[in-house]
Amino acid sequence: MTYFQNYNPTENVYLSTFLAALPIIVLLYLLALHPHKDKQGHRQLGIFAPYAAILATLVAFCIVTLVMKMPPSIAASSFLFGFFTSGVFPIGWIVFTAIFLYNITVVTGQFEVLKDSIAGITDDRRLQALIIAFSFGAFMEGTSGFGTPVAVCGAIMVGLGFRPMTAAVICLIANTSPVAFGAVGTPIITLSAASGIPEHYLTMMAGRQLVLFSIIVPFWLVATLVFMDKGSWKDVWDVWPATLVCGASFALAQFIFSQMGWTGVINITAGIFSMILTILFLRVWKPKHIMGHADSADNQSKLSETGKFAKHTISEYIKAWTPWALLGSTVFIIGLNSVKTTLNNLFCPTFNWPYLHNLVYHTPPVGSGDTPMAAVFKFNFLTMAGTGILLAALISGFFVLKLSSSQWKAAFSMTISRMKVPLSVICTVLGFGFMTRYSGTDAVLGLAFTKTGAAYPFFASMLGWLGVFLTGSDASSNAMFGNLQRITAEQLGLNPVLIVTANSTGGVMGKIINAQSMVVATVACYKNHHEGMAAVGPIFRAVFWHSLILGILISTFVWAQAYVFPWMQVWMP
Repeated sequence: MTYFQNYNPTENVYLSTFLAALPIIVLLYLLALHPHKDKQGHRQLGIFAPYAAILATLVAFCIVTLVMKMPPSIAASSFLFGFFTSGVFPIGWIVFTAIFLYNITVVTGQFEVLKDSIAGITDDRRLQALIIAFSFGAFMEGTSGFGTPVAVCGAIMVGLGFRPMTAAVICLIANTSPVAFGAVGTPIITLSAASGIPEHYLTMMAGRQLVLFSIIVPFWLVATLVFMDKGSWKDVWDVWPATLVCGASFALAQFIFSQMGWTGVINITAGIFSMILTILFLRVWKPKHIMGHADSADNQSKLSETGKFAKHTISEYIKAWTPWALLGSTVFIIGLNSVKTTLNNLFCPTFNWPYLHNLVYHTPPVGSGDTPMAAVFKFNFLTMAGTGILLAALISGFFVLKLSSSQWKAAFSMTISRMKVPLSVICTVLGFGFMTRYSGTDAVLGLAFTKTGAAYPFFASMLGWLGVFLTGSDASSNAMFGNLQRITAEQLGLNPVLIVTANSTGGVMGKIINAQSMVVATVACYKNHHEGMAAVGPIFRAVFWHSLILGILISTFVWAQAYVFPWMQVWMP
C-alpha cells in the first residue's frame, strides 16, 4: 500500500487550503481562544493544553484520511513516528535532562549561588534578561538547540525572581536570531542537503539576513519585559547602551563567522563574545534607574541585611557555574562530526518504521513522485543532546556537587513530577506535525505562498515561518520546504541562494509560537505542571503578535535584498 500526496484533493485550491489549515486553526483556537470557566467560576480563554493537542490531532487524522485519502494505517504510523522519534527522543529527552540538571543544582543549594553571581554582575532584571536569555541562550542554542536554551534559561530566570509568564515570553523571543545556526549548524546543514545548494553560500546569506535582527531582538526583548512589568519607554531607553553592546557584539561575531562559512561554531562563539563584552561593559557602566526584583512575589533571592546579594568566594561561584559549563561542553563535544561518527558507530540501532517507510511519495512540484519518503528511526542515543546534558548532570552530581543518595532521589522525583504531563503534550504535538508532513497538508499550505509572483521573496520567508510553526524545528522546516523554495526561485528567475536561505531565516521567527517551544517554556518556568499547561494559551496570546511582526519585518528585509539592495545577495558561480 502506497500513498501519493495530492495537493488539491477537493479540486478547489481554496477549499483544499482551508481544510489543510483546519487542524492548525482548531489547535490555536483551543489553546488561545476557546472560552471556559475555571474552578473559581472565572471566565478564561483557552483549554488545558493536553486536551487541545489531542483534539487537534483527532481533527488532523480525520482530514488526512477522509480528505487527503491517506490510508489510516499510514496516518497512524506517521503520528507514532513523530511521537517517539522526535517527541520522546530527542526533544523530550533534552527537556527532561535539562530540568534534571537544574534540580540537581537546586537540591544542593548551588542554584542560589549562581543567582547571586548573576546579581553580582547586575541586579537590574532588564540586563539579567539580556545576559541569560539572549547571550547565554544563544550559546546554548549553538551547542544543542531543540528547546534546550528555552528550558535552561527559563529555569534560571525564574530562579532569579522573574515571574514564570515573563520568563517564558522573554526566552521565546530571545530564541530567534540564533536558531538558524543552532545545534552546531544543523538547520543550515539540513537546508543544504534538501536544496542542493552548498552550505557555505547558505551560511553567508543567512549572516547577511540575520545581522540586523541580531541587534533588533535584544531591544525587542527589553521592551517586551518592561511593558509586561508596566514600565514605559523611558525604562527601555534607560539601558540602551548595554542593550546595544549585547546585540551588536553578537551580530558582529555572527556576521564575521558566517562570512567565513564556519556554520557549526557561529552561535557558540557569538554567544560567548556577547556575554563577555556585556559583562565587561557593565563593570564600567550602570543604568540610572535599577529595575530589580524586590517588588516581585516570585523573588526567591536571598538578601543580606544590607539589601545586597550575599557574597561568595570565587571558588564557590566556579562550583555553581560548573554544571552549566559542563552542559555546554559535553553537548558541543558529542555534536562534533568526528565524535558523533565514532559514537554512532559504537551504538546506533536503526530500523525502518513500519507502515510508513518508503510508502509515501511527494508529487510535483514538491517532489518528482519517483522517490519515496524515508521513515527511518536512528536511535543515536549516545550523540543526542539530552545524553550530553545527562552526562553533565552525572559528572556534576558525583564529582563536583557530590550529591547524597537522598539528594539524587529528590532531584529525580522532582523531575518526574514536573515532566509527566508536559512530555505527553510535546510528543502529541510532534506526532501531529509528522502526520501533517507525511500527508502533505503542510505542502498544501506552502504551495499557496508560491502563487505570489514578484512578491515571492517576501512570502519565501513567511513560508519558513509557517514551516517552523508547524514542525517546531528550523531544520525540519528546511527539510520540508528547501527544495520547493529552490524550484520556485528558479521558475521566477530569482536568486536561489537568497530565497532558499529565507526559508531558514524567516523560520526563526516562527519558533516563538511553535507549540512545542511554548510547552518547553512552561516546563522550565512553572513548577506546577497543571498551572504550566494552563499557561500555554496565555503565552501564545502574548507572543503571537511578536512572532508575526518579526516575521513580516524579516520578510520585508529579504524582499528589499531581492529588489532594493541586490548587492547584499550571495550568488553561486
